[in-house]
Amino acid sequence: MKTNAKPDMHRIDQVGRAISRQLNEHAADLPHDITERLRVARMQALAQRKPEPIRIVVPNLATSGGPGVGNFDEGLNLWSRLASALPLIVLLFGLATIHVFQNEHRANEIAQLDAELLIDDLPPAAYTDPGFLIFLKSNPLESKAPD
Repeated sequence: MKTNAKPDMHRIDQVGRAISRQLNEHAADLPHDITERLRVARMQALAQRKPEPIRIVVPNLATSGGPGVGNFDEGLNLWSRLASALPLIVLLFGLATIHVFQNEHRANEIAQLDAELLIDDLPPAAYTDPGFLIFLKSNPLESKAPD
């Protein structure tokens, strides 16, 4: 009866390490001619061992529409591309809306200040006064109490 029992590689490695350890411990006690013969035998064994296979990585070239290539689309059809661009579009729309409202608010403030200056009685010298210019740059509408 033939069995396909695989040897336990871990156990074989342990035995090999134990033998190697014993040989290394007693190697200093061996005479010079024996150590030289062992060194030569080791070199011959290393020269005759089977070389390890060299792994060559071949690039997988994908041709457009070739058979067996697979789908490299990654699910980016027209709708998914539009859906991925949607947050950017919404952000740009929001920024444009904020810009328009701020400009409109600032224009209303300036128009209201100009209307009050035109309605009030001011001497012409007030327009050349540096203090009046600072007053105009500040927001006089907030400090003005309702009558």
